[in-house]
Amino acid sequence: MSDTPKRRLVDQIGVSPTFVAEGCHFTGDIETGGPLVVCGAIRGDGRVGGALSMAAKSQWEGEIHAQAAVIAGRISGRLVVQEKLEVGATAVIRADIVARSIAVAKGAVIDGEVTITSGEPLVRFEEKRGAR
Repeated sequence: MSDTPKRRLVDQIGVSPTFVAEGCHFTGDIETGGPLVVCGAIRGDGRVGGALSMAAKSQWEGEIHAQAAVIAGRISGRLVVQEKLEVGATAVIRADIVARSIAVAKGAVIDGEVTITSGEPLVRFEEKRGAR
């Protein structure tokens, strides 16, 4: 295995994430010490000790706290990310956002207050890869 640093957060997820599969509807609070991959729907609050990855068809209603996040789906509520947040072109976020740094792809929708805790500017980019 190479020690080359991974550029995208989704490439850093690791080998044993928790999954919420497409077609799965989870209601209740969720807490995981490691990464979480969401392809289905969650209604409830969440604490993710690793990277949160949300697929294009995923949905989450509630307050989310994560170490890092890559969002391609829909969120309503509040999103707090300790490190980097990457918002994909298919994302629709109707929530207040707090993150250390934020990168937003052209086409993403954010409806809410955005707070960047590092003081660095929001980075805008055009996605070169297809949505996951």
